[in-house]
Amino acid sequence: MVNSTRTSYFTLTAYCDTGIFRYLLFIVVMLLYILIICSNLLLIVVICMNRSLHEPMYMFLCSLFVNELYGSSGLFPFLLTQILSDIHTVSASLCFLQIYCLYTYANVQFCNLSVMSYDRYLAICYPLQYHTRMTCHKVSMLIASVWLYPFLEVAVMVALSAPLQLCGNIIHKVYCDNFSIIKLACFDTRVNNIYGLVYTFTMIVGVLTLIFYSYLKILIICFSGSKQTRQKAISTCTPHLVSLLNFSFGCVFEVLQSRFNMNSLPNMLRIFLSLYFLTCQPLFNPVLYGLKMSKIRTLFKLTVFGKM
Repeated sequence: MVNSTRTSYFTLTAYCDTGIFRYLLFIVVMLLYILIICSNLLLIVVICMNRSLHEPMYMFLCSLFVNELYGSSGLFPFLLTQILSDIHTVSASLCFLQIYCLYTYANVQFCNLSVMSYDRYLAICYPLQYHTRMTCHKVSMLIASVWLYPFLEVAVMVALSAPLQLCGNIIHKVYCDNFSIIKLACFDTRVNNIYGLVYTFTMIVGVLTLIFYSYLKILIICFSGSKQTRQKAISTCTPHLVSLLNFSFGCVFEVLQSRFNMNSLPNMLRIFLSLYFLTCQPLFNPVLYGLKMSKIRTLFKLTVFGKM
């Protein structure tokens, strides 16, 4: 007979004893969190305060920066608490809340990046019709969809995982993860697995189809268009592509690490790579877009330092 129970807490085993260095690690992670908050918040303020940036591309960027703040808040306070703690446990309710925050963050990020690729496709392929196709109403609907769809989809996933009877409470990570909890289930998880496949398939296919279609059209225009068109495409699409590839790399490794045995890799490297898409992307995007997009860079200087 399987010994199952309704788990009230989980133990995170990926944390190691750092001794007195825990305080140094705490300061480093705290500074990183403060830097993420300040950089994203400053760019949100710059976009909101300057009417010249009230365009679709910058509205989608603003949504991206808000999501960075949301995702960071789902990880860093928890991480800071665990670094100073001697016992690395987390209540079941807080664990599922963190799963909800981190999974919605990742899904909103991909949806937002796919919508941004569609926006660049319209701007480059239909420059004269851009403002009639990308209206304020359409921008609002797209941003609402970017947030609403992942929130509903992940809510169903968590609702299926939370009632599971578990045969253990050990999670071999530094934060809570849905697949780790599914693996602890004592009974049949067929419904969870089917929903997970459908959820992953619809998200990946929907996002990748829109991104590939948009950039295929942009490439065709670049090869057949003028030098000015190519320069415009490169200047506006490069930050988006770099951001997309960077985030995808982090997510792919996290999925592979959850599904396959990665014990051959050093523990610290596994921890760093599992945290990469949650810690580096929120800092990477503001720096990337702030430096590469001259309009944001110029208005950022004017907003922060005043008229030059």
